[in-house]
Amino acid sequence: MANINKGLFFILLSLLLPWGSFAQMIQDPTKWSFEAKKKSGNTYQLIFHLNLKAGWHIWSLHPGGDGYEISPSFTFANNTHLKLNGAVTEKGKATTTKMEGIDGKITYLNGKIDYIQEATITGKGKFLGTLNYQVCDDKMCLPPKDQNFVFEVK
Repeated sequence: MANINKGLFFILLSLLLPWGSFAQMIQDPTKWSFEAKKKSGNTYQLIFHLNLKAGWHIWSLHPGGDGYEISPSFTFANNTHLKLNGAVTEKGKATTTKMEGIDGKITYLNGKIDYIQEATITGKGKFLGTLNYQVCDDKMCLPPKDQNFVFEVK
């Protein structure tokens, strides 16, 4: 009997293993670029441009839902020449709807999206950081991903 259970366990395990590695085989459907746009004086907009492949979405900065949705986050490295003014805002095509398996209405964006951080910059140089995000399609979400970013002010 023990041999039958071990055999059944290994058969089930071999059937499930490919699914765990499937998400790792999918290429990241995001393309990020970064722009420092001078507004006036020392005031800049640091713009995170995101272009998502068709069929994929990213959660809004304020997704609603049941609290399990992973919103994009932006962390700047300490720099004495950089002062962040307010919170990051988002611009893009937002959809608010109910989604199967999620309590409450949720908001996500797809296509081309801009995340904008207003900042005061008092010197030239590179301003570094890391962004964290998760993207999903209608069947699954990819694991959250960290990506480094650089804004250059000349």
